[in-house]
Amino acid sequence: MSIKLTLCLIIGIVLGLYWNFSSYWVLILLLSLLPFLYFSFKKQKRRTFPFFECLTVVTVIVLGIFTVTFSMSSTWEGRFENTKEDVIGLWELKIQEVLKPNSYSQRCITHLHSLDGSKSRGKLLLTLPLDSTSKLLSVDDELVLWGKAETIRPPLNPNSFDYKDYLAKQGIRYQIRAQPDQFKIQENPSSTLYGIASRFRNQILSNLKQEEFGKEELSVIQALVLGQRDDISEDTYKSYRDAGAVHILAVSGLHVGILLLLFQFFLSPLERLPKGKTLKLIMVVLFLWMYAFIAGLSPSIVRAVTMFSFVAYAMHLNRPTNAFNILALSMFFILLIKPLFLFQVGFQMSYAAVFAIVWLYPKLQRFWYPENIILQKSWQLMSVSIAAQLGVLPISLYYFHQFPALFFVSNLLVVPFLGLLLGMGIFVIVLSFIHALPHQVAEVYNFLIGTMNTIVAWVGKQEGFVIRDIPFDQIQMVLGYVLIIALVRTLSKPKVKNVWLLGISILMMQLWVIWNQQQSNTVQSLILANQTKQSLLLYQNGNNLNIHANDTLLNPSWIDNFKIAKRISSSKVHSLKNSYHLSQKRIFVMDSFGNYPLKSGVDYLVLTQSPKVHLGRLLDSVGPKLVLADGSNYKSYVRQWKTTCAQKEIPFQSTSEKGFYVFNLEED
Repeated sequence: MSIKLTLCLIIGIVLGLYWNFSSYWVLILLLSLLPFLYFSFKKQKRRTFPFFECLTVVTVIVLGIFTVTFSMSSTWEGRFENTKEDVIGLWELKIQEVLKPNSYSQRCITHLHSLDGSKSRGKLLLTLPLDSTSKLLSVDDELVLWGKAETIRPPLNPNSFDYKDYLAKQGIRYQIRAQPDQFKIQENPSSTLYGIASRFRNQILSNLKQEEFGKEELSVIQALVLGQRDDISEDTYKSYRDAGAVHILAVSGLHVGILLLLFQFFLSPLERLPKGKTLKLIMVVLFLWMYAFIAGLSPSIVRAVTMFSFVAYAMHLNRPTNAFNILALSMFFILLIKPLFLFQVGFQMSYAAVFAIVWLYPKLQRFWYPENIILQKSWQLMSVSIAAQLGVLPISLYYFHQFPALFFVSNLLVVPFLGLLLGMGIFVIVLSFIHALPHQVAEVYNFLIGTMNTIVAWVGKQEGFVIRDIPFDQIQMVLGYVLIIALVRTLSKPKVKNVWLLGISILMMQLWVIWNQQQSNTVQSLILANQTKQSLLLYQNGNNLNIHANDTLLNPSWIDNFKIAKRISSSKVHSLKNSYHLSQKRIFVMDSFGNYPLKSGVDYLVLTQSPKVHLGRLLDSVGPKLVLADGSNYKSYVRQWKTTCAQKEIPFQSTSEKGFYVFNLEED
């Protein structure tokens, strides 16, 4: 029952996010359904039609719509709640979460307390410059800031990561970019549980940095035990990613699940006491939440600990058949409080992996159960790894477009010792916190972490086993799960209907791939991209991509995403030319040399590399239908050109403001 209710809640959350519902009217509808639900429950035995079941489904769907609409609407309260314009004022902010800084700036998610003295509420992304004199902000810091809240811009290039959509699904619609002289940090800020946990974790990290750990080993220890990945180098992260072991670097369901088993084992003597099983359950859950506190109470850790608190309860009941219902109940509980978690990759992958393990692991053990103890344990570990990888495979292909074929090798070599590494890591943290960590213990732990890094790096270097750049869209993700379910059902119970389901799912997947391939073969498009200090024209003709750039060595990462999304099979880089003639459309590119076109009658005039030209005369000379400026131009020049085009009543577009431009190649 809990599985059906959770699915209904998920449907409601999705509907509530993508449809514009009013939380006020949804609440009225929800309250009006409750009396009907009550009376149908009282009289359900007298009727053959399942009124109660149908009303329950509708009520839970409406509840899902209400939770997400209320979550989004309550994100903002105050005088600029419904505005879409930039707002300048005096802001009082409180730091809620500190994000990973880059070389130039530090970013924080903040809670708004007031705007210009008026009580307001909301979440803002705060970006501050980072230099040697900057003070790094911490959770619970309170700021008074004069600045402008800007709506977060969508991606400026095709198929780039949509940071605006990502933040919107966390209830963040505005950002403030401030300089050090625009804000003041308040003294004696109020404390929250999250702030206390963050400061406690920072103190642990500070103590660990004083111990004799290697740089790479320390960064992995921080990630493995405390979920702090800020100090991990790109090379180390790439090795773990290519080896299919990147989940080890994020405190998630795997870590919390291992800790749950460790706590269950060490607290098993409590079962001998009166009410010992109940006491053991309470202690296990308490220790799990203590670990969450030590790790800073980050959303991913809180989510994982919440899920495994329910799992601990299921283990207490000792009814394996209830595992799915308990997991679904934990998901229902989490989404009821935090509905936007549904759209986070970590949440999706955690539950997909755990559900797959609960479902597939027993089947794999029944498929083969070797008598040799070494083979038995190896197969058990491999079964868990295979089940988890199958569970997250469609999601992983959709988001990351690669598949590490040697994932079972890295997991077989590392996961068996992960319990030891986690348990010893907590032991090291405790001793380090009280300044009582023996040098020999630190050396042993440093050696173990270094050995794990070496193994993972070796597996990750087997480039031939890492399948990259796999095109995979949302439809394929759904069909992928249908295919996996059909395959497992067919292998478990080879009945006719299961074979039919498998065949249909394979056929649907193939038809979708063929249709996508045919669609991409007919595409002909020309795109002016936005690239700082560079000029880029992308011409796609079917599966072929021609990149025209003033710097032929340039290869921005978003171009790789573009190739994957458009199913590009081959690409070439060419030097940018001044003139192009495509589908009866004439495009002239004016660069820093300022050469005029030889003929008039230009359809598109593209300004790049800040040419020093009298634009008014140029417009009178060539009479373009549209003027475009890319990201390589000075902003002051772009503003002047925009004014000139407005005076000449010629449309003007800057890619730095509105993003990439797709040329219309159809005949007029």
